[in-house]
Amino acid sequence: MGTPCHFALFDLKPSFRLDLNQLASRYRELARQVHPDRFADAGEREQRLALERSASLNEAYQVLKSAPQRARYLLALNGDELPLEVTVQDPGFLLQQMQWREELEDLQDSADLAGLAQFKQRLKQAQEELNEQFDACWEDAARREEAERLMRRMQFLDKLSHEVRQLEERLDD
Repeated sequence: MGTPCHFALFDLKPSFRLDLNQLASRYRELARQVHPDRFADAGEREQRLALERSASLNEAYQVLKSAPQRARYLLALNGDELPLEVTVQDPGFLLQQMQWREELEDLQDSADLAGLAQFKQRLKQAQEELNEQFDACWEDAARREEAERLMRRMQFLDKLSHEVRQLEERLDD
């Protein structure tokens, strides 16, 4: 028997839609139960098991709290593991990516915080739309390709919003 499914660790059914606050509080509760300090007086084997449980709980939480990682994980549960880097046959989205990148560079060059806030808002909206589209198709084997394409778009937007946050911090200084 392999490691338990990430969802099972939290007593959840595999689903894309998760209540992240509920997930976080369940995580804190479980993390306390398996915290290695609680096993300080236990035998070596129990200490090792506690460490392993703690590590798999952390990993599961990191995956489930991130929409793109959760999407990738669900697709892997439903089929084959997906290669991390793959050139996407998604010309429309590639064009969109280039526009976003250029826009972000312009905002950076002009140190435009107000424009950056608007950009961030549009990005968030695009992420929410992708999440909805993914949620609608990930369980349907016939739409697997579409779900994978959406997941890759989610990964890109996630990376881009990380860059936006970094730029905000630099401009705020």
